Amino acid sequence: MKKITTTALGLSFALSCLLTSTQAQDIALKPALLTPFQVTVAATDYKGKSAIALEMPKMATNEKTLAVLKGMDFHNGTIEATISGQPQANAGEGARGFVGIAFRVAADTSKMELFYIRPTNGRANDQVRRNHSTQYVSMPGFPWEKLRKETPEKYEAYADMVPAEWTRVKIEVKDETAKLYINGASQPALIVNDLKQGKDLRGSVGLWIGPGSLGHFADLKVTKLD
Repeated sequence: MKKITTTALGLSFALSCLLTSTQAQDIALKPALLTPFQVTVAATDYKGKSAIALEMPKMATNEKTLAVLKGMDFHNGTIEATISGQPQANAGEGARGFVGIAFRVAADTSKMELFYIRPTNGRANDQVRRNHSTQYVSMPGFPWEKLRKETPEKYEAYADMVPAEWTRVKIEVKDETAKLYINGASQPALIVNDLKQGKDLRGSVGLWIGPGSLGHFADLKVTKLD
């Protein structure tokens, strides 16, 4: 009886591992797989990778400036990607090459969580700018200005990065907690323990850029846990 129980447990564990592994999706990014909101989407080759390029053709009306993956339903799990951001040639002085990954994006983009980076801050000589290299925001209701004013330093952190170069990002999401890892680090650069839209929000994954930015995206992988 003990042998049977052990065998059964082993089979159960193997099945569990198989089911978990089948939830991982390597996504070959193509314009046809994305729904753009206030951005243009184009396939391109960039620094040795087949990539998607995002730009803003005109001034956006809000921060919902992203391309959303079609047919994706994400709640808890891991999102990995290689991203690159740089200011456009005609961008203003405040441009930082804003580029990031949105998750749990509602179909109409009315709600979403978002981690993004400011690549030009990564090696700035100003330490305050360095401290704003990574950022969490949440829509609606929680833009960076509000979070920085009301809870300074809580939703931003430093990480080394370079504009116009590839940066590897990994986002781990579990209920109300999300962690952002940069360039394969074993420890997260930024931890958020109170995702503003709550633990039950589900939705898609989006490729996001900010004002005055040219963004590139490649190597998208999504692993769902539920």
